[in-house]
Amino acid sequence: MSRDVCVYLNFITDAHRDQIARTAASGGMTAHFFKSGQYDEAAACGKNAEVLYSNSPKLLKECTHLKWYCSTNAGVDQYCRDPSLFPNPECLLTNSNVYGLTIAEHTVMVTLMLLRRLPEYGQRIRDHFWKGHLPIRSIHGLHIVMLGTGQIGRCIAARMRALGAAEIVGVSRSGRPLPDFDRVLPTARLDEALPEAELLIMAVPGTAETAHILSRERIALLRPDALVVNVGRGTAVDQPALMDALNAGRIAGAALDVADPEPLPPDHPLWETKNLILTPHISGDLTLPYTCDRNVDSFCEDLVNYMAGRPLAHLVDRTRGY
Repeated sequence: MSRDVCVYLNFITDAHRDQIARTAASGGMTAHFFKSGQYDEAAACGKNAEVLYSNSPKLLKECTHLKWYCSTNAGVDQYCRDPSLFPNPECLLTNSNVYGLTIAEHTVMVTLMLLRRLPEYGQRIRDHFWKGHLPIRSIHGLHIVMLGTGQIGRCIAARMRALGAAEIVGVSRSGRPLPDFDRVLPTARLDEALPEAELLIMAVPGTAETAHILSRERIALLRPDALVVNVGRGTAVDQPALMDALNAGRIAGAALDVADPEPLPPDHPLWETKNLILTPHISGDLTLPYTCDRNVDSFCEDLVNYMAGRPLAHLVDRTRGY
């Protein structure tokens, strides 16, 4: 009886197909490939598939005999919140921890845009007002607080270090020391780190523990020249409180790649918030070839582990949400 791997993804190239097919065949499995427009065919394959590599909760629900679901996403909170998505409750879940480079580059980009006052200059240009010389700042010498020290947070910290940041303080659940951070504090000590932050970067998963972790009270702890960059989950921020602080000039600026809800409704006041760079959840988008290649590499590495009966490297604890 064939042991099937169902791949339902649009970014897969011919080289990726060959890589996945060879890896599956090395362990006696057969890979089948589908893209948008082939959902019915993918669903038919999924009904008997042992492994699914995709980013489709809808297709997951069709896979009644599935033993392992590999999501192409880094954030898998939707799968952890809703166990009914898994017809087989014992199904393993992994995510793809390969977005560090692209999200770190996005973070550096929006940080520099904020430090060099691009939102304000952009408004001047739209108003046809040619005047410069707003005071700017640099990453060099900056005091940074990094909320979330996973793969993405560590990649961001390394690049900020290379650009001359004066101090990078990590904040994590455990507070365990890590390279690229001058020190790491447990989440329970977040309040003591915030008043010193010139830049607060948020890269936390969407869990009950992180919901509104940047609350109105914590936003009030930030200094007037502080910047906030969120590349994790929109639910981690008290958005009305952040909008109030930005519009009143109580903090200097923010960049949000995530929002609550998503997609953001056209009439939401976040669109018109002052000194805010807003992007539609694209910092880790699967359009960068490097990220696509690493996504497939990561899946194939764990497919080898799966076929050999070894633990999966990117296994998600669905009770914790990551």
